[in-house]
Amino acid sequence: MSRETAMPIDINCDMGESFGAYALGRDREIIEHITSANIACGFHASDPLAMERTLALARDHGVGVGAHPGYPDLVGFGRRKMDCSAAEVRADLLYQVGALAGLARSLGLPLQHVKPHGALYNTAAADPATAQAVCRALADYDPSLILVVLAGPGGEVIRQAAADAGLARVASEAFADRAYTPEGRLVSRRLPGAVIHDPELVAARCLRMALEGMVEAVDGSLVRLNPQTICVHGDTPGAVELARAIKDALLAGGVPVRPMGQIL
Repeated sequence: MSRETAMPIDINCDMGESFGAYALGRDREIIEHITSANIACGFHASDPLAMERTLALARDHGVGVGAHPGYPDLVGFGRRKMDCSAAEVRADLLYQVGALAGLARSLGLPLQHVKPHGALYNTAAADPATAQAVCRALADYDPSLILVVLAGPGGEVIRQAAADAGLARVASEAFADRAYTPEGRLVSRRLPGAVIHDPELVAARCLRMALEGMVEAVDGSLVRLNPQTICVHGDTPGAVELARAIKDALLAGGVPVRPMGQIL
């Protein structure tokens, strides 16, 4: 794809994950280099004041805002799979999205999207019951919101659930600093090499994702992703440098960078 025909892409980041006296992430620095913010909603991280502050930060920088709901797992940062029923998943997601939406409304901000966090995101990508619960909650709350799902073959289950629930706006997401399996899934964080730390390598991978729709898997094969949004993790060491390198590489490669609400 040439510079003249490159489609715009969004850069999103998980943010607002500080809690009480505990500060996590470099939100005030990374906000300069992203276009959408996924804001924790209190179950895996954050609290009401941290949520409000992060919303205001995004507003002040023209960044689109979305809810980042997870399992009720503060101790495990939402990265442990929990044995929750479909009814619990639906109710928990509605509770979290509603909480963030209320704070956003008080600041004059509309919600742009919903992106499940951590283990909930990964479970919904593979388990039909969880995927249906997530999509049903979003359809019942506001079907005009964008649902962010795993790009490529790894996200087929939740994309089907979104279609079944009547969700018309689905953003396929690639991960800037995560390794991929040949099946298009994320390599488990428990395995070595799951997270890529070299800014130049990460930036080059993201430019290829944007221009060619492809990523190189851990075995050297190519996986088609065709993402509309690329995620950087705010709690990754060197996150600000990674986000800056990604944005610079995309713009230098002729890829416009826009909030996902302006793309879908």
